[in-house]
Amino acid sequence: MADPEIGPLRSTTLRDRVLEIVRQALVSGEIRPGDMYSAAALATRLGVSSSPVREALLTLVNQGLMEPVRNRGYRVVPMSDQDLDEVYQMRMLLEVPATLEAAENATVDDIAQLESLAHDIEAAARDGEVVAFLDADRRFHLSLLTLCGNKRLVATVAALRDQTRLYGLDDLAERGVLADSASEHHEIVAAIRAKNTSALDTLIRAHLRHVRSDWAGAGERPTKDTSSRHSPAV
Repeated sequence: MADPEIGPLRSTTLRDRVLEIVRQALVSGEIRPGDMYSAAALATRLGVSSSPVREALLTLVNQGLMEPVRNRGYRVVPMSDQDLDEVYQMRMLLEVPATLEAAENATVDDIAQLESLAHDIEAAARDGEVVAFLDADRRFHLSLLTLCGNKRLVATVAALRDQTRLYGLDDLAERGVLADSASEHHEIVAAIRAKNTSALDTLIRAHLRHVRSDWAGAGERPTKDTSSRHSPAV
């Protein structure tokens, strides 16, 4: 499978593009905790100067995702199982009600855009393109949440997504797990179009649980869903 996460860049919008590529590599687990990364070495791999890479790394430091190591470079801040459980719980608390509210505000054009993004996710999963999958998945969920009209909530969820560690995505792609996840996005769009709040609630909860259990590593399982006093409808 192609590995485009770290490779030559042709874009002239360097800083933001570098930031997005390094962020995706961090989330996908290509950049791992414990390993040291220098701006110069990453710049060489990306085919750009050190300046935009250094700016991107400092942005990730400010976001708490990486930390500087004196005279050595930067390393990923490790996430414990407890950290990942907390991220999962916060995403449940924020994304479920926000998604339901956003769905109420969705116009025909909004739904068409989400459907297009769902197709992009499906195509990336089918082709085993992990980077394209992560990018389309991020755009789908943040575009949907934007419809709730709360920019701070969207920014918070974006930051929480960046703290997720999705190790072994290449293996998941080969086993068809990404394809299963991709199909869930079409189901979410269908529930929004049908204004089926109960189905949407169930789908978004299941989708988030899969991120924590199926994607977070062998043997890891989500903690009890504390974002609701009742079980979602089935």
